[in-house]
Parts: sequence; structure tokens; C-alpha cells
Amino acid sequence: MPDASTRDPAAWIRRVVVALSAMLLVACGGGGGGVDSARTCDLGARKAWLRDYMDDWYFWYRISPRPNPEPFETVDAFFDALLYGGTDPAFPRDRWSGFQSTESFNRFFGDGQALGYGLSVNGLEAVEVPGTPLYVRYVEPLSDAARQGVRRGDEVRSIDGVPAADLIRQVADNRFTVLSPTAAGTTATLVLRSGGVDRSVVVRADVFALTPVAGSAVYTSQGGRRIGYLAVKDMISQAERGLDVAFQGFRQQGVQDLVLDLRYNGGGLVSMATTVASYIAGRRGSGQVFSALLYNDKQAEANSASFRLTNPANSLDITRVFVLTGPRTCSASEQVINGLRGVLGPGGAAGVQVVTIGDTTCGKPVGFLPQPDGCGTTYSVVNFESVNARNEGRYWDGFAPTCPVSEDWTLPQGAGNDPLVATAAYYADTGSCAPVATGTMRPLGVRPGRARDLLLDERTDMIGR
Repeated sequence: MPDASTRDPAAWIRRVVVALSAMLLVACGGGGGGVDSARTCDLGARKAWLRDYMDDWYFWYRISPRPNPEPFETVDAFFDALLYGGTDPAFPRDRWSGFQSTESFNRFFGDGQALGYGLSVNGLEAVEVPGTPLYVRYVEPLSDAARQGVRRGDEVRSIDGVPAADLIRQVADNRFTVLSPTAAGTTATLVLRSGGVDRSVVVRADVFALTPVAGSAVYTSQGGRRIGYLAVKDMISQAERGLDVAFQGFRQQGVQDLVLDLRYNGGGLVSMATTVASYIAGRRGSGQVFSALLYNDKQAEANSASFRLTNPANSLDITRVFVLTGPRTCSASEQVINGLRGVLGPGGAAGVQVVTIGDTTCGKPVGFLPQPDGCGTTYSVVNFESVNARNEGRYWDGFAPTCPVSEDWTLPQGAGNDPLVATAAYYADTGSCAPVATGTMRPLGVRPGRARDLLLDERTDMIGR
């Protein structure tokens, strides 16, 4: 992970960042000191702490509700009542703020691990396009699902005896939790179909190491261009080594264009998004602002801190990048798009052309400084909005694709015949979207009003460190 020299840090960051564990996790406080934990963990103290924290650090504290904490029987209910409801036309309702166990937060952002079965399905698309089968769209390489032979493109016939049609209805009704176990050792029985043959697979939940850099390859387009492909799944510090190895290979093989696959990247650390962008822009972006984080008026002194691009030794220093996107491209991964669009070339011209391929991103230009309450819960409430060097932000509706392309879950992600990759190669040769892509994208309809609900099993993080 980049050290402080890769940014333009203000002194307040050094004052307010405190170690949560030796591995990583920080609690960011305000003003001249840190945010104290609740004095005790009884209900009244926790509600009082949450009220005071939100009043000090919540981005929308001025226009959010201020209910009396006394009547609320749980901290969770009180938290929901504190959230901004969309009363200002400039901002949609807060559909991003949330909380989780500190253990889970530390596991993901500290250790680079997750608890689960390790597979994800195309539930969003199956809801929005009736008749779409339920497919496995992604399998974590080090999970039990991978060990049991579950593969992308397997059609899900049932899970624990629940037919696929009912599972899709659960997604639509925000009841789809069967692939989100809460304890290691939990099992799920899947009936999968591939090649016209059904098979039963039992997967076991466990804690596994994430693979944030999910794959890389180099292709030669029909026009003879050398195209690097890189899939980044999670913006966490464990991605740094994989990024450097991949870009070293791209440089050695004379890559001229890059296809950056962020279609399943829900975000993570702003510092890691900065690193990804730095490997792309290289010297042309070095020293320029990648992202400025803008806070509420009580924390305005924090606005002077910005994340700046660097020039890693293995950077490509290219003028064009193809970014593969979808409704799960969110938060810090959207920041890569926005940040690179702000890079300036000689004479103020655009420094990096960003061509997006796939579907519209989720639309989350805001982020968090996750704060533990000292009672086992970490709160990620919206603390800031992010803008690029041109002060561009507030992309609440997401980034629409330059080339709309439907995904084919029966094909390997990132393969040469993957429709999104093939479109990027065509564009690299011709400067336009492939004819087959034009008009073939059926809109998912997963737009801001529903994104938080339908993405409840996805991480959508932009963490300001």
C-alpha cells in the first residue's frame, strides 16, 4: 500500500488516524483528536455515541433527521432513523451508510480475507431481464466453491432445495441471503447444470484469502495491437503485489492498450484506486490530483488532503484505457474512471481517454472513514464526496458505458471471446464500438433507487485511506 508520500496529506490525518489493529484498521476522528468509543456498551451509551458521531462527521448532518434516541429499542433502529432521506434535490437519499461487525471489517480490509462459500450469481440481471437463467458469475479461486469444482457459467437449478425461480424472487424482494453465511462450517447444497447434465455440490463456508487481482493476459487484436487484460476484484492493500507483477508483464510484452476489468469490483481503499490509476497513467499523471475528498463544514480542514498519482516503475504510461463496467462497478472502482478522466496532458488536453464497456456503473461518489464504536460494531457512514482534479463528481446515476455490451456468463471472464473484451479489442483497432454491441444491451434497470437493496450482498466501499 502506498505510504503517505504518495498523497498530499494534511496534518489532521496524522492526528486523527489511530491503529485499530497491527494489521490495518483505522478509526478516523475529527477536529483536534480522535473519535472516542462509547463509554460503555449499554443501549443508552451506544445510542448517545452514535448520535454525537453522526452530528460531527456525517456528510449530511445538516439536513438529516435528528430523532430523540430515547424511544428506540435498538441501536440498529436508531441508526436507520438518523440517515438522510433525500430531501435536498442536489443529493439522493443515503442508501450507502451501514455497519458490520468489527471482526468482519478487520478480516476484509486488514487480512484480505472473507467468510463465505466463495461464489456469486447473476441475480441482478435475472431479476431485471425475465427469463434469464440463474448462473454462477464468479468464484473466488481460494474458496471451497472453487475446491468443489463450481465454475462460472454453471446454471443454478436450486440451492438447499429452493428452485432458481424462487431464488430470483428472493433477490427481487431483498430476501436473498442463502449465499451469505454468517458462520464458518455452514453448508449449502447446490444443484448445478453444465453441458446439459445436473450435478449436486455441497459447499462449506470458511474463511479464505481473497484474490484481489483476479487474472491477467495479453492478446493480439485483429489489427495487430498488443492488448493487456487485467481483472481487479477488490481495492485492498493485498492487491499491490499482483498489480506490480501484472504491469511488469505488460511492459515486457509491449502492451499498447489496457483492458481493466472492474465489472465486479465494489470498491475499497482510495489509496489502492490511486495505485491502479497510477500504473495506467504513469509519468503523464504523476503528481496530479487523482481524488479530493470533500467533507462537511465541521471537518472542512480535511478538504486540503488529496490523493495524488505517482509513477510506478512498471507503469504503462498510456493515453487510453478500456474499463469493463457493470452495476457492481462501484465506489472506489468508479473513482478510477473519474480520476483518470481528470488527468491533464500537455496544454491542458485530456491526458487519458477512458472508454467504458459493458453496463452503467452503480453511482456512488461518496465514501467513508469507518469508525468502530468499541462495542464490536464498525460504522461506515458517508463522510465525504469525491471529486477529480477538474472538480467533477456527483455521478449519482453512474457512468453510462461508451459501448453498451451484454455479458455472457457462460463464457470465461476475460477470455478473448468474452463480449466485453472482444468489444475493447475492436475499439482498439477501429476507434468505435463493434457493430454487434450496438443496441444489444438490455438495460438492467438497476439504478440509484434500487441499487443499495439489490446489491446487499456486494461490498460498495470507498474508504478514505
